Amino acid sequence: MPFHTTLLVKDRCLCLHLQRAARALARRFDLVLKPTGLTNGQFSLLMSLNRPESPGVPLATMGCVAGLLGMDRTTVTAAAQVLFRRNLLTFEVHPTDQRNKVLKLSSEGMRVLAEAVPIWTREHNRLERGMVDGVPERLRGDLQLVARQSSDDLPGMPTQKVSPNLARRSISTILSSDVPRGEGADANCDPSDRSRPVHDTA
Repeated sequence: MPFHTTLLVKDRCLCLHLQRAARALARRFDLVLKPTGLTNGQFSLLMSLNRPESPGVPLATMGCVAGLLGMDRTTVTAAAQVLFRRNLLTFEVHPTDQRNKVLKLSSEGMRVLAEAVPIWTREHNRLERGMVDGVPERLRGDLQLVARQSSDDLPGMPTQKVSPNLARRSISTILSSDVPRGEGADANCDPSDRSRPVHDTA
């Protein structure tokens, strides 16, 4: 195989460039979140559990969380077990399916998450300030498009862009105890599309 093929893949492979960027971002957020004892992956998993118990918001089953995070259930289960041993989340029996488990934030998990959110916010703002105006929003849209095209078989993957207002409301449910129930985190399987029926994916 000619060497120019290697150069072609190096320059054009979207998967390679996404993986490199993802690893760099992971290292960046792992570093800033270190005082909380969380990795960036653990932060994302805990944040996915920050949801109200209200009609239209599916329970955080393994399948639902796996779909939202773009991970397989085995990986989510292993990651959740680590957080369970640290008393940051709990496993509860599904109310209508005894074979299924629902993940929920513990009070300690909520405390740690509340500690991590300002750190994440500051670092994320710093990251976006270093980018050209309009690039962060366009990048998010492009990445969601790539995820949708590549993962149509994964339940719960977002199908539309999440508005900044929705993101702020999701964070506000942690930072304020005054957020009305059901108006805080919309971190369900598909937080950007509340118009279609919601199915609790096991």
